[in-house]
Amino acid sequence: MNNAIAGFSKLSKEEKINWIATEYFTNPTDAIATIKQYWNSDESLQKLHDEFIENTITNFYLPMGIAPNFLINGNYHSVPMVIEESSVVAAAAKSAKFWSTRGGFKATVLNSEKIGQVHFLYKGDVAKLEQFFKQTKSKFYSETDSITKNMQKRGGGILDIELRNKTNELENYYQLHATFETKDSMGANFINSCLEQFAKTLKQEAQNFSDFSDDEKDIQVVMSILSNYVPNCIVRAEVSCKVEELAEKNITNPQEFAEKFVQAVKIAEIEPFRAVTHNKGIMNGVDAVVLATGNDFRAVEAGVHAYASRSGKYSSLSHAKIENGIFTFWMEMPLALGTVGGLTSLHPLVKMALQILGKPSSHQLMQIVAVTGLAQNFAALRSLTTTGIQEGHMKMHINNILNQFETTDEERKTIRKHFENNTISHASVVSFIENLRK
Repeated sequence: MNNAIAGFSKLSKEEKINWIATEYFTNPTDAIATIKQYWNSDESLQKLHDEFIENTITNFYLPMGIAPNFLINGNYHSVPMVIEESSVVAAAAKSAKFWSTRGGFKATVLNSEKIGQVHFLYKGDVAKLEQFFKQTKSKFYSETDSITKNMQKRGGGILDIELRNKTNELENYYQLHATFETKDSMGANFINSCLEQFAKTLKQEAQNFSDFSDDEKDIQVVMSILSNYVPNCIVRAEVSCKVEELAEKNITNPQEFAEKFVQAVKIAEIEPFRAVTHNKGIMNGVDAVVLATGNDFRAVEAGVHAYASRSGKYSSLSHAKIENGIFTFWMEMPLALGTVGGLTSLHPLVKMALQILGKPSSHQLMQIVAVTGLAQNFAALRSLTTTGIQEGHMKMHINNILNQFETTDEERKTIRKHFENNTISHASVVSFIENLRK
């Protein structure tokens, strides 16, 4: 491509596709065929998907799998997961089955506050601003009544509004720091609407505050926006059992396994290079369920990793200990999730996922998501401290390699038979395929 295009968004869907195909592909006909191959045959359903985002040309498929046997707070769940990475769903299911016979997972929502801020500049006497805020605070509530009315009926709304002085970090910088309860909705639109009204009220009331000078009345609102860092929207997930109950096929010495497992977690607590990969494994499980239920995995990722750095050093989200012969593995993480609004009421597969989960409340979904992350982490650490991570992963990944080389059913049988007793790696599988075809 050597030229920019003007008015792309105004083109029809067909025109967009034709332009992409002719501009970027040597065989436009094949490109168009591939794009249209992923359209839904139901025109109304395809139109629904087209309107989720802008400039849509097709659908991008990701696999949706199920990890069954999650025993959480005494109830069984089959957990829908949307992810492209081999072995994630299998690992989650294996952990779920393992812990279902050892008391299952316990999960608790510790808090569910969400945060939004109005960022503004004020040049003047701090004492005057503080007095102005005290006098005006009630108006921030009253002038958002029309926005918060329905949320209040569901038990949510604005919890508190604070004036925060940040001038020691940035000249003339202050915040209205607000906390919210949004119940079963993610609440992004609700929070942002409240914040934008706060900003209007702030500027209007400043003009009427008699103690302000003309310069002090000129409050400059920089932006009004929710925060995806939610350190007071926390869920805890944990498992525990007697050390000897950890015994299974690959854990013949449970005491040794438990001690090694605890050490692996402690390494992730103090070593950021390990902690990032450790937490990524947790997010394999978390993101997969967040995606399946139509929630915002980017917001969750950003908030979780900020939380993992809250001490000033990036660290493990999960922790483990052995006390009085009891092995305990637990995690606390921030999760701002919703089960109403957004894609939850639009995307057919999101609605199906929530149905499979028993139409959970936002608090129940927080528990399920956190438990899936903890299960994923347990599976990874169990592999790392016993057989190694590659054995199970490559057994699952071999399918991708076989599909890549378009192997026949007969070839697959021969290949799988060979690798029952041989080490699986990408190079070894490719080499075996090439030799098989000679």
